[in-house]
Amino acid sequence: MTTPPEAEPSATPPASAEKRQDQSRLHSFGIVLRESFLEGNTFTVTVLALLTATVIGGLLCAFTNSTVLNAPNAGSMIARAWDVASGTYVALFEGSVFNPHTVAALFQQASLPTAIHDGYLSAVFGPLSETAVQATPLILTGLAVALPFQAGLFNIGGQGQFIGGAIMAAWLGYYLSLPFFVHVVVCVIGGFAGGAVIGWLTGEIKARTGAHEVIVTIMLNYVMLYLLAYLLASQSLLQAPGSSNSITPAIASNAHLPLLAGTSLRINAGFLLAIACAFAIWWLLNRTTTGFEFRSVGANASAARVAGIKVERSWVLAMLIAGGLAGLAGSAVIQGTDFTLNPQSFGTYGIDAITVALLGLGRPWGVVWAGLLFGALHAGSPGMQTVTSTPVQIVQVLQALIVLFVAAPPLIRAMFRLRAVRAGGVGAATSKGWNT
Repeated sequence: MTTPPEAEPSATPPASAEKRQDQSRLHSFGIVLRESFLEGNTFTVTVLALLTATVIGGLLCAFTNSTVLNAPNAGSMIARAWDVASGTYVALFEGSVFNPHTVAALFQQASLPTAIHDGYLSAVFGPLSETAVQATPLILTGLAVALPFQAGLFNIGGQGQFIGGAIMAAWLGYYLSLPFFVHVVVCVIGGFAGGAVIGWLTGEIKARTGAHEVIVTIMLNYVMLYLLAYLLASQSLLQAPGSSNSITPAIASNAHLPLLAGTSLRINAGFLLAIACAFAIWWLLNRTTTGFEFRSVGANASAARVAGIKVERSWVLAMLIAGGLAGLAGSAVIQGTDFTLNPQSFGTYGIDAITVALLGLGRPWGVVWAGLLFGALHAGSPGMQTVTSTPVQIVQVLQALIVLFVAAPPLIRAMFRLRAVRAGGVGAATSKGWNT
């Protein structure tokens, strides 16, 4: 009786083994994903903060609307609340990113004359253009707060520095007569210099006297505010000739920042300038000795001084560059969109800069994304009011909610029952306080 030969082992594992391996890998991925979420790292906390602010903002939009409050019953109230909240955010998206209706119209009108087709094309990219325009000064002023933060300074003088840059850009824009490219560059440099002088003054006072930069910048904000009012009240200074209004003459067309997408869209080279500045600040902080000194002083000024770093010099230089960035924001507004300077030109950029820098966790590219987010909120707010009668002030409430939750990671962890971050773990890098 012969024994049958043993079967040779198969070169490939059985299907059941492959299935178990796939399930094991999927289970491992699920565990990693769950642990990353529960760990409560910076990314998780930021996403949950934005989600929470969006939900609460939607509830505020719904239950402050008269249509919802006058609903005959609870079921109708809930339905109307959903319509108002969803309609508000849809209008915000369509006003800041793109409107699907304009995209459909663009393809339908493709065979029409060029002028009509270009009009529809401009309507498609109009929301993105407005978002970029609104984000440009926010990014630049946000960087003006984020850079000193790395050196342990709290720059809340963005408003005064913005005004300094705007004054120089407006004056050089209408007073000089230069060729196109040269005039643009001269005004941009003047805007940087106008803001840098105010920033340098703050840093110099702190370095020489030890005065806290918060007090100094607050006082300089008022100084620049009233200086602007004085300059615009006299025709022998900045006021437009023959005008009784507080406004400068319009800058020359040769001083306008170049448009990036034709005359029908407002996006201009100021947006590229803001992105370039973000890259320059990132490179300065992470690839240069000066940036290392800034970060060392911000981490521990006493230890940096013992190590031979000139702390006072770092303070002055950081504030000088920060002031120049805020001045560039003023230049971008005057040369890119307004073309004149008046008491409303500086808006709330100095205050918004703090929220943008805080949301961006004090990092250059974080500031860019935060500036784009706030720019989208500003660009889409008129549509919210038109479609759902939502007050524009709700946008400011939404911004405040975003900053509140992003600035309070322990609150988000408590709300979503996230674990505390392990020392040195993935989520250890959370936002730190000013001057720490």
